[in-house]
Amino acid sequence: MTKGFVWVLAIVVLLVVLLGVKGCSSYNKMVRLEEQVTAQWANVEGAYQRRADLIPTLVGTIKGSANFEQSTLTGVIEARAKATSVSIDASQLNEENLRQFQEAQSALSSSLSRLLVSVERYPDLKTTQQFQDLLAELAGTENRISQERRVYNDRVQDYNTYVRRFPQNIFAGMFGFDRKAPFKADEDANKRVDVDFGNGQ
Repeated sequence: MTKGFVWVLAIVVLLVVLLGVKGCSSYNKMVRLEEQVTAQWANVEGAYQRRADLIPTLVGTIKGSANFEQSTLTGVIEARAKATSVSIDASQLNEENLRQFQEAQSALSSSLSRLLVSVERYPDLKTTQQFQDLLAELAGTENRISQERRVYNDRVQDYNTYVRRFPQNIFAGMFGFDRKAPFKADEDANKRVDVDFGNGQ
């Protein structure tokens, strides 16, 4: 063997070792970031589940306190059933699955909004302590959902940024670390809302 060949072989071995070390380091960081996304997704689901758990009590309170519009109550119950039937495995957090989940949750939010607007016609119901407590709990839950979604999006951004950068994108492709989908604004969020502060005439 010539001296030049030994040097070339040593350099190749060193490059392979360095590539292996970088690959292991990248893999471990991708696992850690993906686990953070998975854990935060569980927090998001937990917040949405808390809202779903409050709805039967809210509907029961409204039913028991007033001769309420049955179609409004039925709409909320059906939207809740649909929202709780859509779940996503944390390993399948892609655009399509998240869109379906978000659509079901948005439909439930719309039904709840219609329910709470309808309650305005029942002043006796609005003054009961149980109803007020439920509204406060529901408002707190909605705030928590918003917070958990924001943190989830932060975790997804960290993960996606890491797996898309070079040279991690090579290792991500080799080891099957796919991009995760973030929450996006609801489609209705940009629609104009007309508010009438008049006396209804």
